[in-house]
Amino acid sequence: MLTKFETKSNRVKGLSFHSKRPWILASLHSGVIQLWDYRMGTLIDRFDEHDGPVRGVHFHKSQPLFVSGGDDYKIKVWNYKLHRCLFTLLGHLDYIRTVQFHHEYPWIVSASDDQTIRIWNWQSRTCISVLTGHNHYVMCALFHPKEDLVVSASLDQTVRVWDIGALRKKTVSPADDILRLSQMNTDFFGGVDAVVKYVLEGHDRGVNWASFHPTLPLIVSGADDRQVKIWRMNDTKAWEVDTLRGHMNNVSCVLFHSRQDIIVSNSEDKSIRVWDATKRTGLQTFRREHDRFWILAAHPEMNLLAAGHDSGMIVFKLERERPAFSVSGDSLFYVKDRFLRVYEYSTQKENQLIPIRRPGSNSLNQGPRTLSYSPTENAILICSDVDGGSYELYIIPKDTYGKGDTVQDAKRGTGGSAVFVARNRFAVLEKSTNQVLVKNLKNEIVKKSPLPTATDAIFYAGTGNLLCRAEDRVVIFDLQQRIVLGELQTPFIRYVVWSSDTESVALLSKHSIVIADKKLVHRCTLHETIRVKSGAWDDNGVFIYTTLTHIKYCLPNGDSGIIKTLDVPVYISKIYGNTIFCLDRDGKNRPIIIDSTEYIFKLALLRKRYDQVMSMIRNSELCGQAMIAYLQQKGFPEVALHFVKDELTRFNLALESGNIEIALESAKKLDEKDHWYRLGVEALRQGNAGIVEYAYQKTKNFERLSFLYLITGNLDKLSKMMKIAEVKNEVMGQFHDALYLGDVRERVKILEDAGHLPLAYITANVHGLKDTAERLAEKLGW
Repeated sequence: MLTKFETKSNRVKGLSFHSKRPWILASLHSGVIQLWDYRMGTLIDRFDEHDGPVRGVHFHKSQPLFVSGGDDYKIKVWNYKLHRCLFTLLGHLDYIRTVQFHHEYPWIVSASDDQTIRIWNWQSRTCISVLTGHNHYVMCALFHPKEDLVVSASLDQTVRVWDIGALRKKTVSPADDILRLSQMNTDFFGGVDAVVKYVLEGHDRGVNWASFHPTLPLIVSGADDRQVKIWRMNDTKAWEVDTLRGHMNNVSCVLFHSRQDIIVSNSEDKSIRVWDATKRTGLQTFRREHDRFWILAAHPEMNLLAAGHDSGMIVFKLERERPAFSVSGDSLFYVKDRFLRVYEYSTQKENQLIPIRRPGSNSLNQGPRTLSYSPTENAILICSDVDGGSYELYIIPKDTYGKGDTVQDAKRGTGGSAVFVARNRFAVLEKSTNQVLVKNLKNEIVKKSPLPTATDAIFYAGTGNLLCRAEDRVVIFDLQQRIVLGELQTPFIRYVVWSSDTESVALLSKHSIVIADKKLVHRCTLHETIRVKSGAWDDNGVFIYTTLTHIKYCLPNGDSGIIKTLDVPVYISKIYGNTIFCLDRDGKNRPIIIDSTEYIFKLALLRKRYDQVMSMIRNSELCGQAMIAYLQQKGFPEVALHFVKDELTRFNLALESGNIEIALESAKKLDEKDHWYRLGVEALRQGNAGIVEYAYQKTKNFERLSFLYLITGNLDKLSKMMKIAEVKNEVMGQFHDALYLGDVRERVKILEDAGHLPLAYITANVHGLKDTAERLAEKLGW
């Protein structure tokens, strides 16, 4: 069981997946309904208007609605976008166990301890049918995914199947008056909208859950007699097919898996059990130490399940969905539907090669995990978890291409992982002894090598070399010389992706990517909040990778960005120019066209290819605040100037890059005092006296302007400044200008006019102006 997300809270009695978003609703015994994002592991919202425990919840398939039912006898319909309860449906007289929207009609079905099942029209907010017949609590009632049927489970030890076809006909308005009249007669004289089609008896105690198979005429039920029963039905009858025994306490919930022939059940014995629906045998059991399980929910479209227990819930899937694949030149080898297939990138054609042995069905998660290919020998190594770890070696005849039905006898062996290390040699990890067995294509041991670190997986690292994974590090080991070529501390690595020239390697863990060279010298580490799924190197040395929700890029210096948003996760196999080839979870090849302009531009900047940068600026549509911010951050404001149309941003970038002419253009358009001042400062720093003068003139900063004329020796303009100051009656400015000009008579005159006669006298006397000094002395009475 692969755990995707787990919460710790109160006892969870109801669960529902959203069909389009990564959301799950959990109804708690405490009376709260929680809305979780199971990808991010965050609580998005909570709703708490029920008076008492909430047992049933269900998302609507297409509307932003969910329905809940609780111990307060109320059914509430909520709009999660508006974060409020739209209305309450009243009618049940006891606890409500389950609620569910119909997949097509505006109906809700509810099951209650008042021994009835009710069907409601949520648009008209009325009860349109009451299904009576059970004589104990009704624990569960669910619509059939396609037909006009409802299945219910009760503590009266029966499962009932109800035909609601008449209710559907009643909902569809009759086309003519005769039909309308017959419907009115039915309403007046007690017509029945829902009738019991089958009563399934066989459980010895109360039945807690019953559900339909998504496509086959089957029902599965779980009860307090600790048994899971499978029932088959046809048009006239229903009968018990088999009983699955193994649970040690009450079976609380049971359902068919939508994608595999298995049944999943959970119980108060603190376990989840998986059963083979065809062979009707137990496959696997998952236990918790302290928590009883109460509810199961299956995602309507994805391979996800959820289980509610005493202290929260767990979201999981039973088998990994990543296809095992290997790329060689123009070909992709991968396993799908128990066949080895080859896909040619150039022609985008797929061929079936050979059938792959189906692993024993006594356990789950035993499909192919990794695949290694030797192009010279046309040999394939497929590893899985069968028998605790094993491999199969296939030699593919050249005439097999396109035939796909040639049965091959595989050579088999046990080992933690196996990978080709040379043309006709492959290495197998023997975990128990922590050594590698090198074998030939006859599956014979040629050599044994002890490993330098406690290794739990091996990967290809160039001819004759292995990359050994330990818990907190990776090591490159030379099998021939038995020496360590490189070592790097890392998080727990899941996948290893080499560049085509094997000069660079990307080490992918759950939430990070470590980029290193072939000797494991660290280059950069990238952290992601959402799971990293796959990756490949493009021809430019950029690592392109996928998370659950995006295709992203990572440059050699660790800079990253988003290329494309994904609806569903994909696994990158190869990149050709602007085409990314991916495998989806169904094993289908999907070419995705991307726009690589952004990361190619950043790469050109990083490698200082400025001619390419300028060419891209002229020919592409690169723009946006993010790009401008990136260029500023990386020290390329002059490049950012080419993208900017906003005048203020353009002015700031021009100043930052020292482009005084563009800054002047922007300042003229902005025409604000602060910008002229900043332009003057930068122009002065650069020694551009003309722009400094213009900036000071625009701000009417006469003091600075006068000083500028002084230091540049422009005495004519300094004289004009003095006259301007005189006109404006700015005595200090006038005096400073006279001082700068060395005009003593003017200074004496200014001081005299200002009434500072003693100062005027001293100035005249010191500078030898005897006549003026005597005149001033007389004025002073000296």
